[in-house]
Amino acid sequence: MPYPAGAERCNPAAMTVTLLAALVPIALLIGLGAALRRLGFLAEGFWPQAERLAYYVLLPSLLLDSLATARLADVPVGALALVLVFSTLAVAGLTLAARPRLGFGGPAFTSVFQGGIRFNNYVGVSAAAGLYGAQGVALAAVANAAIVPTVNVLCVLVFARFGTGGRPSALGLARQIALNPLVLGSLGGIALQASGLGLPPGLEPMLRALGQASLPLGLLCVGAALDFGSARSWIRPVAVASLIKFGLMPTATILACLALGLKGPAAVTALLFQTLPTASSSYILSRQLGGDAPLMAGITATQTVIAGVALPLVLAIVLALAGLG
Repeated sequence: MPYPAGAERCNPAAMTVTLLAALVPIALLIGLGAALRRLGFLAEGFWPQAERLAYYVLLPSLLLDSLATARLADVPVGALALVLVFSTLAVAGLTLAARPRLGFGGPAFTSVFQGGIRFNNYVGVSAAAGLYGAQGVALAAVANAAIVPTVNVLCVLVFARFGTGGRPSALGLARQIALNPLVLGSLGGIALQASGLGLPPGLEPMLRALGQASLPLGLLCVGAALDFGSARSWIRPVAVASLIKFGLMPTATILACLALGLKGPAAVTALLFQTLPTASSSYILSRQLGGDAPLMAGITATQTVIAGVALPLVLAIVLALAGLG
């Protein structure tokens, strides 16, 4: 499909600057959360309540608002969505198949799994907008619509199987997925987008404000959960999760792009989103559903730092080899 004026090939230098500009505030917020916790600036009881607020109210508001109000004109919705869903499912399947060989316990595996397939929406939207302007925002909206529900359903299933909450029955699992606030927020936003109804004028600014609050609060909670005394035990799971995220996931995405003929800004956006570091919601989900939350915080913080080098490097190499930019 042809792209409108301004959809030029991606400039590697500009891409690197844009990505770093999106990543630096995230790293600083994580560091601030760690400092606030160590200094005892806030009562210990604040952090669990902040995590609960982010999980049940702020993050669902972010997903609902962003998906319901996305502008999708001149975007190859079908091909982009298929590339993202297929690559996510392929990597999730390979990660699950490799679990017996990895040797991680159930809760630790949930963190590795999330570190491999979840992504940071904030960095993705910021970087796509910086690279392609309004068209980038639309492409990012399609990416969110395609993989946010997919990733959340997969993660809920993995927590049900490997988390500390025990294995629910089939009915209990269906209920757990159907009532998950992140899944509900995603599906609600998609339904409003598909129906053309959008959000009522008074509700939209409220949801947007709540969603914007989810990003800094979630990252502060990630920083507060960092336990540097356990950092040595993170090395192997962090390495595995990062190899999946920055190696396996972009490889699967480029193969899907080639198979489905996706090129131009849509292909760049697909690769960008599938190579993003994992999000603060990974930690929130881990805390709420019985995963290894301290390990998840370590993966989140480490991947944010690694992404400063890995993101532009992976995108530049893959785009040069495949010629999809």
